[in-house]
Amino acid sequence: MIGDYLCSLFSLEDRVAVVTGAARGNGAAMAEALGRAGAHVVLVDRLPEELEATREHLKAASIRCRTINVDLSDPSSAHEVVSAVRRDYGKCDILVNNAGITVGGEPLSYPPEAWERTYAVNLRAPFLLSQAFAKEFMAPAHAGSIINITSLNAELAFPDNPAYVTFKGALRSLTQSLALDLGKFGIRVNAIGPGYIHTAMTACSFSSPELHESRRAHTALGRWGDPTDLAGAVLYLASDAAAYVTGISIYVDGGWLVKGL
Repeated sequence: MIGDYLCSLFSLEDRVAVVTGAARGNGAAMAEALGRAGAHVVLVDRLPEELEATREHLKAASIRCRTINVDLSDPSSAHEVVSAVRRDYGKCDILVNNAGITVGGEPLSYPPEAWERTYAVNLRAPFLLSQAFAKEFMAPAHAGSIINITSLNAELAFPDNPAYVTFKGALRSLTQSLALDLGKFGIRVNAIGPGYIHTAMTACSFSSPELHESRRAHTALGRWGDPTDLAGAVLYLASDAAAYVTGISIYVDGGWLVKGL
């Protein structure tokens, strides 16, 4: 009886979940978790080959999914994504704003084009998608869950990456702003802040013995994260288990933030 209750609480059966940056890494892992919980998953990314490979992987696991190949730095892409989801499914229940880029550089010589592109993908795209899908969520007797993927950098500054730090912090603030304004419609908006997860974005640090050990040692759990470590948090925030939860950030960081010495 308890098992049935818990399964129903976390079930996403027949819900539609849109995940950006879903071709690989964290996005692919979260998309798989949502699909295994019963959701129809829409994989959004600008990398066609990786996108197709992830789609085939999910299909092999009997997960219902489709892909949308767009570059989210283009502001028109939000309309394209929403139109495709509306046409194919008639609704959307979950939006995971995961897509992000990082362009390192010393702040005094940081190129404006790197700043603008980071802004376009890491902050403008989540806002435009949230704005567009919130209107879909407002249908009668319907509500939705928006989950923004931020970072440790929403709380802590790391050196020589001013755009990434700025816009991840801003995405955390946007999460709170939208949670407040959209709550009256029953729409929940929360954030997940990953720590050092082994993905393509962190490949250089992971492959460097010195940096690998430094990152590992800074966590309370004494290890790097894996993309699958995000599954529990995204399932919780997407499901009815978090029906009274909005405006919060869950940090999946192995205890990085809590470790002082």
